[in-house]
Amino acid sequence: MDGLSQNRAPIAEALENFRSMRVVPFDVPGHKRGRGNRELTEFLGERCMSVDVNSMKPLDNLCHPTSVIRQAEELAAQAFGAAYAFLMVGGTTSCVQAMILSVCKRGDKIILPRNVHRSAINALILCGAIPVYVNPALNHELGISLGMSISDVRKAIEENPDAKAIFVNNPTYYGICSNLKEITELAHRHGMKVLVDEAHGTHFYFGKDMPISAMAAGADMASVSMHKSGGSLTQSSFLLVGKEINKDAVRAIINLTQTTSASYLLLASLDLSRKRLATEGEKIFEKVKEMAQYARDEINNIEGYYAYSREIINGDTIYDFDISKLSVNTLDLGLAGIEVYDILRDEYDIQIEFGDLGNILAYISVGDSYKDIERLVGALSEIARRYRRDKAGMIKHEYINPNVVIPPQEAFYAEKESMPLKDSCGRISGEFVMSYPPGIPILAPGEKITKEIIDYIEYAREKGCFLTGTEDLGVKDIKVIK
Repeated sequence: MDGLSQNRAPIAEALENFRSMRVVPFDVPGHKRGRGNRELTEFLGERCMSVDVNSMKPLDNLCHPTSVIRQAEELAAQAFGAAYAFLMVGGTTSCVQAMILSVCKRGDKIILPRNVHRSAINALILCGAIPVYVNPALNHELGISLGMSISDVRKAIEENPDAKAIFVNNPTYYGICSNLKEITELAHRHGMKVLVDEAHGTHFYFGKDMPISAMAAGADMASVSMHKSGGSLTQSSFLLVGKEINKDAVRAIINLTQTTSASYLLLASLDLSRKRLATEGEKIFEKVKEMAQYARDEINNIEGYYAYSREIINGDTIYDFDISKLSVNTLDLGLAGIEVYDILRDEYDIQIEFGDLGNILAYISVGDSYKDIERLVGALSEIARRYRRDKAGMIKHEYINPNVVIPPQEAFYAEKESMPLKDSCGRISGEFVMSYPPGIPILAPGEKITKEIIDYIEYAREKGCFLTGTEDLGVKDIKVIK
């Protein structure tokens, strides 16, 4: 890297140098450094618009980097302990899809938990790989799905020795971690690659006493949402690869779907955020952990809530827990998490990350303060006093074992017909149904629709969950296989 240190940000530096050159633009984008769209420039700022530029020799090219972008990628790899790192501008969705498309082709098997983000199943639709689902264990008291059990992974490997890879969510949205190192070693002994969705685990690489990161565990590839806990702009992520992966082949896969007009705003945000975490990350995430623990202690003093932490670790399906996550169960209040989520936003002007049927998640970062934490705690206390009700009839589980009848790609492209969801019991779904966030499908293409699934969807709708995935924006009708 020509002696570059983690204190450098090659892309951001190149953009600053470019601004000082006062180049006359006869290229795209057509706003010409903001002069062609004054309203947008006033909204975003002249400094921002002046660096919204096209790829050119001084600024390198994301599809085929040879200078500053390549330096930024190598610095990121060094910071994350990877053999190589790719700057991604299509979010972690594009990272997940690049991972799967890099190791699987049509007809190949991949072992994965069913409570994956939609992007993983979308990748199966794109490449035609066959999912072998390891159904996650459940914590019925909290109403959450857990990590992958070693015994379940071993059984899946023994029954599918021809599988190409194992895909792991680590951590889950709630902060649950699997035994990633043992899963990785088990997979490698059987010649399988390990792909890790670390959308919510950027801080594992920089914080002290955190759960093990994918690269430290020896995984082959990992997708990291730098824009979540890492502080970069929304839609910017890193794809990390290990030493056994051909990085040039991966870049060719990435270039199949990633834009050829990468935003330098996103690239610079990745570069600068990596610099900050590499130089200050341990201190940053120590503060985050302290704030999260303070919030947990305060919330657990309010009757009806349970802000859980490492005490739920069981050594297998909850091998570790991310204590920077503020996950709070609300079922003892007689309120679904989504109901608390809505009340916080509508009545207290507090926007948390998400609420599902039994839990809420408040995302805490270095941008928060103890004053903000106190406001959240105070609002939750008032909600408990004002809205508590009998918890009879509350649905506790967040996961239904799927019955996969047709591979996702075949189902997605099959002839379909539309019918009311309430009448679709026994049919095969041709599309997704999911709550977003977190974007984990309740139903995916190729899966049998059951009464339990229909009841669950109706209950989620009744509680106010934001349902997506169907062509019908009201999610009243669903496309099924003819």
